[in-house]
Amino acid sequence: MQFGIFGVGDIAIDPWTGKAPSEHERIKNMVTIAAKAEEIGLDVVAVGEHHNPPFVTSSPTTILGYIAARTSRIILSTSVTLITTNDPVKIAEDYATLQHLADGRVDLMLGRGNTGPVYPWFGKDIRDGLSLAVENYALLRQLWREDVVDWEGKHRTALQSFTSTPRPLDGVPPFVWHGSIRSPEIAVQAGFYGDGFFHNNIFWPKEHTRRMIDLYRGQFEHYGHGPADQAIVGLGGQTFMRRNSQDAIKEFRPYFDNSPVYGGGPSLEQTMRETPISVGSPQEVIDRTLRFREDFGDYQRQLFNVDGMGLPRKVVLEQLDIIGEEVLPVLRKEFESMKPKAPTHETLKVAS
Repeated sequence: MQFGIFGVGDIAIDPWTGKAPSEHERIKNMVTIAAKAEEIGLDVVAVGEHHNPPFVTSSPTTILGYIAARTSRIILSTSVTLITTNDPVKIAEDYATLQHLADGRVDLMLGRGNTGPVYPWFGKDIRDGLSLAVENYALLRQLWREDVVDWEGKHRTALQSFTSTPRPLDGVPPFVWHGSIRSPEIAVQAGFYGDGFFHNNIFWPKEHTRRMIDLYRGQFEHYGHGPADQAIVGLGGQTFMRRNSQDAIKEFRPYFDNSPVYGGGPSLEQTMRETPISVGSPQEVIDRTLRFREDFGDYQRQLFNVDGMGLPRKVVLEQLDIIGEEVLPVLRKEFESMKPKAPTHETLKVAS
């Protein structure tokens, strides 16, 4: 079982101070937070991709490359890489390069994102979103697995005798997770290829998440990759902790109420009842996370969002200390029997 953190690099005003970090501060803070994640024993740090304010993560490979130089063990991932608007050739090149720099500590999560205007910004049509996701990923797989590629499709110019460089480290492409909150077609795609499926598991009730995971597992088995219970599932989750739940709720509520995502909608208490967001004591976060296994069965990766919505770096680092000292040891013990394990570069190299 892999545990980690993910973020999207948003800039927001801290409602307690009325201040927001600069872009420079936000980017540098992300690196500090990633280094802290490794220090406390987490397995994964994942960085999102956005191309519009208030986000600073337009170049996740640059940020992850810098994190690679500051760390030695933690897996570097994305949350997500836009398979629809990025050229698959550039994805193949960028993440193979990152693989080499990080000595294989790289995987990536592919998705369509949730910002509609990004399509025309990169010369694409949002109505082609699913078609782009399917075609671009098929090309990406080919670029990583074949030294010389001849290819023709609908959404980009043809390739003739093309070699993507550098080649994947040790001839092993990065493991791919297909990330989706709402699109069953992406769950089907993940199952078709036998890749991982990551459900962000933040905004939706457990019944929806379960349907998506069950669909993926069924397709994984249908396409001959093994029994459904061997499929590779990842979950997200948002959390905020203090030593007692009353303090956590009091401190977090202004961030929630002023969030462009949550603010103006259901109350924090209702959102906690109806979605997986967990605000409270460390034990309450442990209990909520353990229920994910009851709701969705064995799974292989759990990522927590603790960085965003205006939370200052000091508070985020405090959250990581709580995770490392009180939450992670319990979860590791409770999830020790999870099978199968999430693939890593080393296990994929042995299997190739």
